[in-house]
Parts: sequence; structure tokens; C-alpha cells
Amino acid sequence: MKVLANDGIAASGKTALENAGFEVITETVSQSDLVDVINREKYEVLLVRSATKVRKDIIDNCPSLKMIGRGGVGMDNIDVEYARSKGIEVFNTPASSSQSVAELVMAHLFGAVRFLYDANREMPTKGNSDFKVLKKKYAKGIELRGKTIGIYGFGRIGQALASYALGCGMHVMAHNLQGDSFDIEVEVGGQKVVVEIENHSLDEVLSNSDIISMHVPSTDQYLIGKSELEKMKDGAILINAARGGVIDEKVALEALDSGKLAHLALDVFEGEPEPSSAVLQHEKVSLSPHIGAATLEAQDRIGTELADNIIAHYKIEV
Repeated sequence: MKVLANDGIAASGKTALENAGFEVITETVSQSDLVDVINREKYEVLLVRSATKVRKDIIDNCPSLKMIGRGGVGMDNIDVEYARSKGIEVFNTPASSSQSVAELVMAHLFGAVRFLYDANREMPTKGNSDFKVLKKKYAKGIELRGKTIGIYGFGRIGQALASYALGCGMHVMAHNLQGDSFDIEVEVGGQKVVVEIENHSLDEVLSNSDIISMHVPSTDQYLIGKSELEKMKDGAILINAARGGVIDEKVALEALDSGKLAHLALDVFEGEPEPSSAVLQHEKVSLSPHIGAATLEAQDRIGTELADNIIAHYKIEV
């Protein structure tokens, strides 16, 4: 039983699979060569992250494939329903990266309200010559405690973010397609407290939040466009660590220029992996290159979860 982990797999997952009798290959095969290599080597399981695309051509032309696994949450790089219609099991690892993504959002948020993302650009070149100028430029930061964060999409990641925000003394408003309320567990000093968060309408969240953070699946239309931005508070902060294309970046930049938005924080981008230069160079945008799940701990959990899914599948068949 052969597994191709084309975008890599953590040592924990590789070891678990090998101990279960699988042969695991981690050498990356180019997109154009995937069909030939899968057929030649008779791979039964293909594991990917976001780099490798598993479309209809691979699904139709690789009869040996029994499973396709995505190390992460979003599966927009896989033709999921088509693969399942062909009898291939498709799975992801939704429980493994929530904490890491939530922490990255908080890092962007702390950096935004104290202008750290911009100070780290300016200090290396101007710190010696314009120290007092920069000190004045960054002297109007704000505290997060007491602010309201609206979380658009309240699944595992949104709820993990809520836990962190509550721990910082923030108010949390949720907007989700399902559910009336959610119980969020906050752990402080070894003690656990459960806080009930109500599910609000989108208009309520937009108009009452100081910060909006996006945690929704990939869509074929903008969820935050001109009309949604107009409903937000003046000087609000918008964060997208979900998927590129859920916010209209062009309109968001216009809102930054007008002062409607104070900051924009992005871990994902339209046109990824070639983001807009206007986005990358804007002085009010905090940037990271799609690294929400890129922590050692998350990757270790992802590897283990991938292995558990594969091992369980084959045990059921046996």
C-alpha cells in the first residue's frame, strides 16, 4: 500500500503510516507528471496541502487512487464531489490547525493596533535618522481590551479565535449560518470558564464590531464588498485568514485610503500565489504568506490526523 505525500507530511504521520505497513513517499512530483507517476507507482493514497491540485484529469486517469487527503481545512484545490462520485474517499484535517490560525489572527491584530507591521518596515531604514518622527507616527495605538471583534464564520477556527479574544478581555460577536448560540471554553491559569456567544445577523456584526475577522470557506463571490464595508464602523479593522476572494481587496484598499478602514490584515489573497502589488505595498496592510497552519504543532497534529484517517479506512476495508 503506497502513499504519495506530494506536499510533505510531518514525521509523526509518516511514522504512524509506516508502522501500519504503508510505504510513504514524500518526494514532490510536479503537477504535470502526477498522472504518470501515480499510475507507474500504483499509489493508492494521495496526500496534498494547497500546492498540488487534484482535478478531474487526475481523478479520471488514476484508477489506483482510493483516497485523497488534504492536510488542512479548505479543499478548494480538490474536485471533492467528483472524486467521491468515482468512489474515492476525500478527507481533510479540520481539527488540527484551528489554534494556529487563531493565534496568527491575534498576532496580526496586536501588530495592527500598535503599528508593528509598519514599524518593522521603517525602523531598519529610518530608525537612526528619523527616530522621533517614527515615534510620533506610531503614537496613536489602541488597546484590544474592551473592543468588539466580529467573527464571520464560527466553526472550529472562529471559535478558537473567540477563546483567545475573550481571554484578552474583548467582546465577541458571531455570525454563522447555523446555530443560535455557542459555548466557548476559555482556560486561564488552569481554570476553565464557559462563555455563551450568541449568533447575530451579519448586519449586527458589521455595524457593532471594531474588528471583523473572516473564517469562512472559499466562495465564488465576495462576502465583504462595498455595501458590507459601508455598514462597518469608521476606523474598523478587517482581517482575512480564510481564503482569498472572500473580500474585495480593491474596495478594501479604497476603504483604507478614505479612512473607513484603519487596517487590513491578510494571510490569504486574491490571485494567490501572485498577490496584487497594490495590496502588498499599501502602508496600512499587515501581511503574511498564507501561513495560518504553518506551526510545528499544527503540522504534527495534521500528520497524525491524516495517518489516523488512512489507517482507519484500510482497517474497515479489511
